[in-house]
Amino acid sequence: MTRVLIAPDKFKGSLTAEQVAHALRSGIASQAPDWTTSICPIADGGDGTVATLVAHGWQQVRATAQDALGRPRAVGYARLDDTVVIEQAATVGLEQLPATGRDPMGASSFGMGELIAHALSTARVSTVILALGGSASTDGGAGLLQALGARVLDRHGYELTQGGAALATLHRIDLEPMDQLIGDTRFLVARDVDNPLLGPDGAVRVFAHQKGADLAQQQVLEAGLQQWSRVLEERRPSAAEAANAPGAGAGGGVGYAAIAALGAETCRGVDWLLDIIAFDDHVEQADLIVTGEGNLDNQTLFGKAPTGVTKAAAARGVPVVAVAGRCTLTRQQTRAAGFDRVYALTDIEPDLARCMTHGAALLQEAAATIVEDMRIRVEEDVP
Repeated sequence: MTRVLIAPDKFKGSLTAEQVAHALRSGIASQAPDWTTSICPIADGGDGTVATLVAHGWQQVRATAQDALGRPRAVGYARLDDTVVIEQAATVGLEQLPATGRDPMGASSFGMGELIAHALSTARVSTVILALGGSASTDGGAGLLQALGARVLDRHGYELTQGGAALATLHRIDLEPMDQLIGDTRFLVARDVDNPLLGPDGAVRVFAHQKGADLAQQQVLEAGLQQWSRVLEERRPSAAEAANAPGAGAGGGVGYAAIAALGAETCRGVDWLLDIIAFDDHVEQADLIVTGEGNLDNQTLFGKAPTGVTKAAAARGVPVVAVAGRCTLTRQQTRAAGFDRVYALTDIEPDLARCMTHGAALLQEAAATIVEDMRIRVEEDVP
């Protein structure tokens, strides 16, 4: 009997990780009813993290918080005992905004701070984990700190408006009200990238164009983050190197604010998530792992969920195949990343729009093909 662990990430814009997993399970069962399948939805610590944790038994807590443009909306975060997880993409993420309604200069991380404040005010919380990625803002986390009570002031003592552009006029920060609120709460940043806050590899130069910032706006945002780091480090001398820490540029600079002002530790998002759901225990019970995500591309090779799976599987000698909406990697790249084989839905249905709308059915078809290929491999291995 073959034991299959189905551990996909979401297919962004089409299906959640849990929906992908169920579709793959259905396809396998249609061809191999005697195979044992188990489902373990995963994420890379960014978009989809809360949904993945809820699928693994965490409680989803509903609250109201501002989106990146300051509009109140119902959102959720995950809680287990005295630990909460706040997901940036679901709260103040770029995907929450229409393509024509983005504001790279005024977008704020304020809503994340609102959720932290909500969690701290409604139950005992010892640890807050910030799942960064997919942000709409480049405000260095200033909005998040403001929502927790920090006062971000210009030279006349007036509170700055929200957004990264306003940071160029920053003169002083008062963190005392925030410090009183958070007390001895521990913070952890689950980062999706290792970029620093500033410079050619920083939050602005690498990511701001994705949020709609042109070159002139990028210069303003970079100047704002430079001033933000100068003033914040005056207030927190112990954070003098925070701007260069791995992940300081994550989430539009929220990683930096968490490290410098909240004393946060950081970790790779996918490693943290796989650890917290005890993924290694699932791997030990599998003969084959099926993973995947919407796009297998160069970003997959740098800390995305499927490569976290191959790393865990390689340590235990379990083969891994991947299913993707589309794959732009070469065969050499996929093998080097640890995938025995990749199945792209665009090989079944070349029309990408139809792949998005008919994802579940195509995943079932791909899963059936996996079963056929595995049986052929077994027959070839028999002497």
